[in-house]
Amino acid sequence: MAAILGNPATVDAFKAGIPGNGKPFPNGAKIAKIHWDPAKNESAPGQPLVPKSLHDVDFMVKDSERFADGGGWGYAVFEYDTATATFRPGNLTDHPPQANDAKCGAACHTIAAKQDYVFTVYPNR
Repeated sequence: MAAILGNPATVDAFKAGIPGNGKPFPNGAKIAKIHWDPAKNESAPGQPLVPKSLHDVDFMVKDSERFADGGGWGYAVFEYDTATATFRPGNLTDHPPQANDAKCGAACHTIAAKQDYVFTVYPNR
C-alpha cells in the first residue's frame, strides 16, 4: 500500500502532460513514496485494506546536472523499523537491494526511461 506525493514542480509538470508529452520533468521536481504493510479492517464494511505499519519511504529528486548518470534523478530509500520507530538508509540486504547512494533506484527505473524514469501517472480529474 502506497501514497505518492509530489512537490508543486512535480504536480505542475504532471498537469502540463509530462511525461506523456515526451518532455522531461523540470529540475527541482521531487517525488516521495510512502509504503505501508496493509491489513484488512475486519470491522469495516467490505473489509477494506488499510495501512498496518510503515514499511519504507522512497524519494526522487530531479537535478539533471548532479545526477546525470542516473537519468537526471537522485534516489533515496529509508527503511522503517517498527520495533525502534526509527528509519535507516536502505542497504544491500533489502528487497530489492539498495546501495547507499543517490543511484539506488536508477536500475529499477531504467525500464521507465521513456517516461523520464517515473512510473507514476497523474490521473484525469
